[in-house]
Amino acid sequence: MHEIQTYSAYAIFVATITLLIWRPKGMSEAYPAAGGALALLLIGIVKPQEIGEVFGIVSGAVVTILCTIVMSIVLDSIGFFRWSAYNVIRYARGSGIRLYWVIMALCFLMTLFFNNDGSILITTPIIIQVARLLRLKVHQQIPYLIGGAMVATAASAPIGVSNLANLIALRIVGLDLNTYALLMIPPSLAGIAVIALVLLLIHWRAIPKRIAVLPEGSRQAGGAHEDGNLIDPRAAAGRWLPESAIESGRTPFHPLRDAGGDLPDWRLFQTCIAFVVLIRASLFAGEAVGIPIEWIAVAGAASLIFIRWRWTGIGPADLIRKTPWHILLFAFGVYVVVTGMRNAGLTDWITAQAAPYIAAGGLMSIMWTGGLLTLMSNLINNLPSVMIGTMALTDMGLDGRTLQIAYLANIIGSDVGSLLTPLGTLAALVWMFILKQHGIRFGWGAWVRTALLVIPPGLFVSLAALHLWTQWIG
Repeated sequence: MHEIQTYSAYAIFVATITLLIWRPKGMSEAYPAAGGALALLLIGIVKPQEIGEVFGIVSGAVVTILCTIVMSIVLDSIGFFRWSAYNVIRYARGSGIRLYWVIMALCFLMTLFFNNDGSILITTPIIIQVARLLRLKVHQQIPYLIGGAMVATAASAPIGVSNLANLIALRIVGLDLNTYALLMIPPSLAGIAVIALVLLLIHWRAIPKRIAVLPEGSRQAGGAHEDGNLIDPRAAAGRWLPESAIESGRTPFHPLRDAGGDLPDWRLFQTCIAFVVLIRASLFAGEAVGIPIEWIAVAGAASLIFIRWRWTGIGPADLIRKTPWHILLFAFGVYVVVTGMRNAGLTDWITAQAAPYIAAGGLMSIMWTGGLLTLMSNLINNLPSVMIGTMALTDMGLDGRTLQIAYLANIIGSDVGSLLTPLGTLAALVWMFILKQHGIRFGWGAWVRTALLVIPPGLFVSLAALHLWTQWIG
């Protein structure tokens, strides 16, 4: 390979990553990824025959993620997320500390059932709306917001279907979903718990100990004063519904629904939620008997669309409009770029530097892999990093067991360690953008100061727990 070709490949890689993170004028992330892939193809770093191989690796993962997004759009259209916001306040029962843990649980579950980026997009507006309904000051909102962002992002580690890069990398190292979950759930849960606990401790003084309460056992919910006393529900309704809806008395008002919107059909609501849980469980059951997870995801999304159509008469037009179809082009482009970096010698260099430590196995292998991916993720973002890291691991000639455990440490570094800076993950950048849209100031410096206290202990506990857990189960 000519030297000028290699340098050109690295320049294209840097330009692609810069545009992915910067996204000037709201540019879709698919454009720089596709542009970088095309440029590497044109200069000959990536061969035409490699394109088909890339598509075979990427397509199943992308289809699964797209189907997950479609299901989240269906749930949003029937009021699931407004219902979630209402119940966050209801289950807090007037305690700011309990509210914190309820929000952490919500963010964790949203990532578990959907994906990390979708969880950020869903839960951040919910948390902001909850905070405003409770009339929290900005400094009181921050613990809930940053805690939710970090937990939602780190929660993509426990199962393989909550993160696009995780799904793609699973195929490379030959891990199935069930083995992945068996090995990863305990160590990643330990790390997430540490992150949430440390965040709570460092923000203890900012979190209000008493907050407003909503009437128990009722869908009616008024606003509240900061001392926790309820005010007239009809007065609170005025902030959410037109006067005609309040006066009609046809249905009890829901304070977190859109003005003028209908209350959810609760039978449809419960049916759809149960169906989503069933689909998520079927991904694991299906793979155990050899059914590709993308087939199950497509069948599940199609069934959910059909249920909504039969129940409400609403067709799929909104889903076609709202689904981010460009994710297919984005994932394909990024993987082609990473393949180009492999061909240009980047993974060979990483392999030469890290192989002696990782091949040793045990705790050293886990710590080295997790640390390397943490560093790479915070320098060039975690999506290309996890792919580059996984490719490097497969080139080290490791035995199957060592390769799989090193890969899991790879995922912990890219999902948890990447949170040291907003640059590490697109989810953090999306979170900061949403806050800016809502007039909440929280800059990179504030993020890094918090993350330096929170992420290292969470990362260390996750990696150490991975070593102990894999040793224990053999």
